Amino acid sequence: MHEVQNLIGGKHGPARSGAVLDNINPATGSFIGTVPRSNAGDVDAAVHAALEAQPAWGSVPIDERAQWLDRIADGLEESIEEIAVLESQDTGKPIHNARTIDAARSVANFRHFAHAIRGLHDDAYRMTNALNYTQRVPIGVCGLISPWNLPLYLLSWKVAPALAMGNAVICKPSELTPLTAHLLGKISVDRGLPPGVLNIVHGLGDEVGQAITEHMKIGAISFTGGTTTGRRVALATAPRFAKTSLELGGKNATVVFASACTEEHIERTLDGIVQAGFANQGQVCLCGSRLLIESSVWNVVTEGLVRRIQAIEIDDPSDEKTRFGALISQAHRDKVESYITQAVRDGGKVLAGGGRPVVQEALRDGAWLQPTLITGLPKDHACHLEEIFGPVVVAEPFTDEAEAIVSANSTEYGLAASVWTRDLAQARRVSESLETGMVWVNTWLHRDLRVPFGGVKQSGIGREGGRWALEFFSEIRNICLHDD
Repeated sequence: MHEVQNLIGGKHGPARSGAVLDNINPATGSFIGTVPRSNAGDVDAAVHAALEAQPAWGSVPIDERAQWLDRIADGLEESIEEIAVLESQDTGKPIHNARTIDAARSVANFRHFAHAIRGLHDDAYRMTNALNYTQRVPIGVCGLISPWNLPLYLLSWKVAPALAMGNAVICKPSELTPLTAHLLGKISVDRGLPPGVLNIVHGLGDEVGQAITEHMKIGAISFTGGTTTGRRVALATAPRFAKTSLELGGKNATVVFASACTEEHIERTLDGIVQAGFANQGQVCLCGSRLLIESSVWNVVTEGLVRRIQAIEIDDPSDEKTRFGALISQAHRDKVESYITQAVRDGGKVLAGGGRPVVQEALRDGAWLQPTLITGLPKDHACHLEEIFGPVVVAEPFTDEAEAIVSANSTEYGLAASVWTRDLAQARRVSESLETGMVWVNTWLHRDLRVPFGGVKQSGIGREGGRWALEFFSEIRNICLHDD
């Protein structure tokens, strides 16, 4: 059994109230441990510890802070297998994916920002009788709220740049997936990170998350999660003008043109569509849950997808051969399933999946759902417009480029898209016409950690990644020196 604890001021311990939450393995439905049910008092204690630690941490030279990030990366790298096991137990995702994606990326995040801050430089501007120069300075204490779909992957994406810029942090992982955050805390203590620099407070969003977003001593909030919750975060931070980064939902289009479906290219295109639609059981904000197919290749694409989807093996996440696991909880599975039910009721056609798979006895209480492809719904249907956040892809045809662009831009979201075409001019035209923060051409989720990450419209505000993350987690100061 896993007994998760808070990390406050360099010490692990329970919530002050002693209250706990159950931690459930979503693949089996079984109890695997407890999580502190913390409250505003625990958050306040963490903020106090962070305020005490931050001035000294912020004065540590950049190269030395980079060395600290590398030490944490070393600890994570030495714990790759433990991370994979814990992440798989917590999320229901295949252990192979947890190892090669989640664990590997968590190490890479710390390595990347250790390297990035070594390249920071100030700007200087000469004027008559004076010199202006800029400085990047820490904000102070930052609140980091991360989701359950990529627990350590996304928590480390926030922790690394925040610490790199000299801040102390209060982390709130999802109560559904606390295990790897707890491990990160243990590694930071084992590696000697100064107490209070990294604090982790577990609990519910309405209790711990709300307390973090409202705390007057927390100068910046970085939140990744749903758009509805993001609005609440924005309302909480606005009165004190705290810096706020919101990475929210998406209803991302995969736009497939005929030129990407020739005999030479069709297999790669189909592989990309399946990856975009069903990676992490469709539980990624970037997933291509809307599939727009040029009508002339509708049949070849949909028939190819049906074959691929039906070939996906759903099995025990602890099996190294498994590539498709469980959803995060039975409640979430039921919500995703309700969209399929609504689609069928409204005349949609399920071409593949649509139900719960047959699984072995030990997995029958898990949150299982087949990867699903639906067609035949009107453009204004909820399945086309709302973020389902599960293994459900809804396809529709288009006749020309202009119609594809209109359809792709027809939702309130604007996070990402992928465009599949062998026409470079078309790739540029379409990509530059899409109302999204990110576009991939003939690929999906091909990430370079140096580039900006974020969306437009209801998909959030601000950018993380690369220098944009370092800028968010710092303030810029200008100093003007007169020649006298």
